[in-house]
Parts: sequence; C-alpha cells; structure tokens
Amino acid sequence: MVESRLTRIFLRLGAGVTLAFIYVPLFLIALYAFNESVTQSWPIDNYSTKWFSVAYHDEGVRDALKLSVLAALGATVVAIVLGTLISLAVSRYRFFGRETVSLVIILPLALPGIITGLALQTTYTTVGIDFGLATIIIGHATFCIVVIYNNAAARLRRLAGSLEEASYDLGADAFQTFRFVTFPQMRTALLAGGLLAFGLSFDEVIVTIFTAGAQQTLPIWMYANLFRPVEQPKVNVVALFVIFASIIPVYLAQRLSGGAARGVPGGER
Repeated sequence: MVESRLTRIFLRLGAGVTLAFIYVPLFLIALYAFNESVTQSWPIDNYSTKWFSVAYHDEGVRDALKLSVLAALGATVVAIVLGTLISLAVSRYRFFGRETVSLVIILPLALPGIITGLALQTTYTTVGIDFGLATIIIGHATFCIVVIYNNAAARLRRLAGSLEEASYDLGADAFQTFRFVTFPQMRTALLAGGLLAFGLSFDEVIVTIFTAGAQQTLPIWMYANLFRPVEQPKVNVVALFVIFASIIPVYLAQRLSGGAARGVPGGER
C-alpha cells in the first residue's frame, strides 16, 4: 500500500503528540531535579547538582530504597515460583475448572489496587500478622504472579509437548524433565517476566500503603514528602532515579522477549 504524503505527515504528527503527552511531564521532573532553588518555578533560573548529594546522604531515602529493593526481590522470587507452577499446571494438564483458574490468576491485575490493598490489610489484621517486609512481599506478589504466569504460559504454548513426552519415555521423572527439557526452553521468558515483576513491585504505591504499616518504600517516601516544599527538590531527584531504575528492567525484558521471539542468539527457540 502506497501512503500519501499527507498520511505520512499525519501519522508522524500523531506519534509525536503521543510521545510528548507521555514524556514531557517526565522531562520536567528531570529538569526540576537540577533546579538550584527549593521553589519550583518556570523558567528555572539556575541549575545545580547539589540536591543529588543531599538525597544520597538522606538516611530516610537510603532506608526506603533498601526496603524497596528487598520487597521487589522477594516478590519477584515468590512470583517466579508460583507463576511457573500454575502456568505448568494450566498449560500441560487438563482438569475441571482449568479455564476458571486461568481467569482467577489474571484477575488481581485487573482489580483496582485499592481493593487488593484493602483486602490484604483486612486479612493481615484478622489473622494477626504484623506489618513489615513480609506483608509487602505478599502484597506485591499478588500482581507480580500475573506477569510471570502470562510470560510462562505464552512460552509453554509455543513449545512442543513431544519433547517432554520423549523425556518421560526415556525414563526421566517429572523433575528431571522440567530441569533438562522444559526449563531451558522457557528460562528467557521467566527472566523477562521476573524483570517486569521487579519493576512493577519497585514502583508500587497503592498496595504498599495498605501493607507496609509504618515502613516506607521509596515510592511511599516520595508520596509522604511530596507536599513538603523543603523536601520537594529531593523528591524530584528520587523521582528521576526511579524513572531510570524502571527503564532498565523494562528495556532488558523487552530485549529478552524480542530476542526469544525472533530466535536470535540469547533467545529460546
């Protein structure tokens, strides 16, 4: 199909407007992170990197960053284990209610975060579980499992079941078949899902508010200090860090998924 010159201009303009709509606010945050003044005003009179040092030496920021990393790692590990198991069950076995199980697994990602957070908080309070790192990990794992499940299930649908059947015929048990046949073919999908799950957990706010108790992850620290004018420059610096910290796992996951889809080196065929 031959596109007219007007069509190309319209499509490029639409793409430019869409990208501007998404990224101009992020660009402004980046600029304000270098604002020398405490007051946010436009245009910026003087630029400075002093707030980066202030944020780095802030004990509250460092503690919040540590908690965010630990929570994201914990949620990712839990999600990989449970998401892989449920994807294997749904993809490789037939049982009553299989389609319902698939729907129930995906549902937490569609539910509003405030519903998930409130449900978890009520459960913790009823059972008598103290709020802390473990409750945050459990809360984040509820939606991280969906990412792992989707990636793993999509990869398993593309894998030939005959390889696993051949493994069983040759005397391998279920664990050996998974270790030597199934896992090598789906590991990039799990790694890509794990990176996305880490990014989602690291940025999560709503569920964390209900499950963290008195502790603060990095996004919660930002939210708590957002309306304090004295803290605003540090919030901008931390926000810039979170932007870059989120880009890295998403980019790596996209590369892994893309490579696997094309069958290039590094991707599973």
